[in-house]
Amino acid sequence: MKPLAILKHISSKNADYGAAEAYLTFQHDEFSMKPTRDENGRLMPREDYRISSLNCGGEDFAVACMRSNLRYGKNQKREDVKSHHYIISFDPRDGTDNGLTVDRAQQLGEQFCADHFPGHQALICTHPDGHNHTENIHVHIVINSLRIADVPMLPHMDRPADRKAGMKHRCTDAAMEYFKAEVMEMCHREGLYQIDLLHGSKERITDREYWAQKKGQLALDKENAALAATGQPVKQTKFETDKAKLRQTIRQALGAASTFDEFAALLLRQGVTVKESRGRLSYLTPDRTKPITARKLGDDFDKTAVLAVLEQNAHRAAEKTAAIPEYSGTSKGSAQGEKSGKTALKNDTVQRMVDRAAKRAEGKGVGYDRWAALHNLKQMSATMSLYHQYGFSSPEELDEALTAVNAEMQDSRSQIKTLESTIREKKELQRHVLDYAATKPTRDGLKAQKSDKARRAYREQHESDFIIADAAKRYFQSHGIEKLPSSKKLQAEINSLTAEKNGIYNTYREQRERVRELQTVKSNIDHILRREQSQRKKQEIDR
Repeated sequence: MKPLAILKHISSKNADYGAAEAYLTFQHDEFSMKPTRDENGRLMPREDYRISSLNCGGEDFAVACMRSNLRYGKNQKREDVKSHHYIISFDPRDGTDNGLTVDRAQQLGEQFCADHFPGHQALICTHPDGHNHTENIHVHIVINSLRIADVPMLPHMDRPADRKAGMKHRCTDAAMEYFKAEVMEMCHREGLYQIDLLHGSKERITDREYWAQKKGQLALDKENAALAATGQPVKQTKFETDKAKLRQTIRQALGAASTFDEFAALLLRQGVTVKESRGRLSYLTPDRTKPITARKLGDDFDKTAVLAVLEQNAHRAAEKTAAIPEYSGTSKGSAQGEKSGKTALKNDTVQRMVDRAAKRAEGKGVGYDRWAALHNLKQMSATMSLYHQYGFSSPEELDEALTAVNAEMQDSRSQIKTLESTIREKKELQRHVLDYAATKPTRDGLKAQKSDKARRAYREQHESDFIIADAAKRYFQSHGIEKLPSSKKLQAEINSLTAEKNGIYNTYREQRERVRELQTVKSNIDHILRREQSQRKKQEIDR
């Protein structure tokens, strides 16, 4: 399963546009990509999906695309890219944690398509799960490579042809960066799980490794099913690729070493040789003749990351920290991997205790009261366990910790709002820059007119363009902008700000969960203390 929201692009030279719709609506083998047929040889429809079209004029997608291709004389050659296929896959947890439904994902896909692929005939289809029923809702967007209408200049476009009817869509590096930033923005807006798509995953999992893992897992599942049928024990349930095993081996060595020599020695015990060449690390396993570079494994395995972890380990060893440290909030400058166990607790480890007396007053019966008594015992145990795990020695320390982490959460929220405001300003400036650039041919045409009468007639003929250009000029003047920045530079700034906001937002979500957990612990501690006080008063009365 690929984690969190991702964006994938596939270009196709297949002239059969109907094949794309067939793939979206009928079951296919996940490895061979061939359609699945029943015992009678008929195609098997997918159990659940949502599908819609855009800019097809009421016609079938395939018919509409072929008609447009003939009208403009495009996509007639075998080597022509006929369509582009974009896939937005959401985190499996978004359904349960964030309320994402298939219908809502379809709406998001339709809006994303309309905003970013205007003028293109398109199919938008949402599936409720991924390969092997991984439960990650994902949206397919298939567009005809041909554009059938003039469209506004978008941030990823860098040539006049990119917005003209009769021209073809280009999936450039700049376009993918722009689309990734927009996916991150969409996930943030919808409150969905998200990683930094612009800077890549920490683990470099290629499609080849991804499918190797899938095929290996499928084979292992079949083998385990056969063993289970004969009553034999199953030794392994999760298949790991060679690269995944190597990553795990490296991480284990990193966790136990304080110097590079120790790190290398621990790896060597596992048969792995770490080498350094021109400031870069590579790892040689016994079954290979050529080492695997750190770059192919992921960001956590290069020299800089390895030395940083070793330095942290040495620092911890020098400090000789206690087994259970006192609670402290996460500092802004701390590394992502420096979160202690006390700040990474799951919010489902403890629940609020029930006020049994209040529930009885509401009319709850004996059965409910018995359940509440058992529930309270479990939550009391979980609460005290967390209380000690955090290192608290008094309710006052708990209050201080809650105040501190709540302040951190509010600070993160403030940073997010500031970044959002800056991003909006950058996007507004970018829109005016693009509008002004798009009107340049019209403005140059005005300069070419020889008389006032000709210029007035020309302005009337191109009134809409001059309205747009004048609005842009007023914006530049009101903001004191004399030299216009390039759209590419602005987009790079927007991407950087979006990535920064995304990182802070993920931190904010973690802080919010910690606040909720500490609030639950505080509520339960108060409940326990009130119960103890009530029992003491009762004992005093009985005396």
